[in-house]
Amino acid sequence: MRRRDFIELLGGAAAIRPLGAHAERPPERILYFTYSAGYRHDVIPLSKVILTQLGSNSGVFEVIATEDTSEFSTENLERYAAVMFYTTGELPMSAAQKRALLNFVRSGRGFLVIHSAADTFYSWPDYLDLVGGYFNGHPWHQAVKIEVVDPRDPLVAFLGNSLQVEDEIYQISDFSWSTRAPAPRPELG
Repeated sequence: MRRRDFIELLGGAAAIRPLGAHAERPPERILYFTYSAGYRHDVIPLSKVILTQLGSNSGVFEVIATEDTSEFSTENLERYAAVMFYTTGELPMSAAQKRALLNFVRSGRGFLVIHSAADTFYSWPDYLDLVGGYFNGHPWHQAVKIEVVDPRDPLVAFLGNSLQVEDEIYQISDFSWSTRAPAPRPELG
C-alpha cells in the first residue's frame, strides 16, 4: 500500500465510521502547519482534506490548516490544543515565534511532526530537541509492517491487527529518544 493510498484509506474510514461527536464540549483546535521552504510534497492538499474530515467526523477536533507563520504568537497559539508540522527547510519564523512554539510545548500542549517535518530547522537546536532527530535521506522504499497496538480502539479498528505499507523509509541523524520539552536556551528564552 502506498502512502497516498493509506491516507485515502484513513479518510474513507473516517467518513464511513464516524467516531461519534462529543457534544459535552467543543472540539479541540489543531493548527496544521504545512509551510515548505524546501521540497513540497504533493500529498499536502489531500492531507488537509483528510485531517479536516477526520476531525469533523469525530467531533473531537477541528483542523485549522495554514502556511502563515503569524499564527506562531503566544496569543494565537492559546487557541490550539496541538500544533502539527508537515514542513521542510528553514522556515521564516522569528525568534519570538520560535519562543512562542517552545513555550506552547512546554505548557503541555501537543506537537506532532509528520513525514518531512524532520527535514526542518537544521539551524535551530531546540527543534532537534523537539523532534528527536533530523532527516538524513530516504535511499530506499520497502514494505513495512505496522502493528496495531489496540485493534479495539475505534480510530484504528478497521485496520485489524496489522497492515503493510509500501513507503520511503527515512534515515534519521542525531537521533535522540527523549520525552522532554527543550530547556530554555539563552538566545530564545
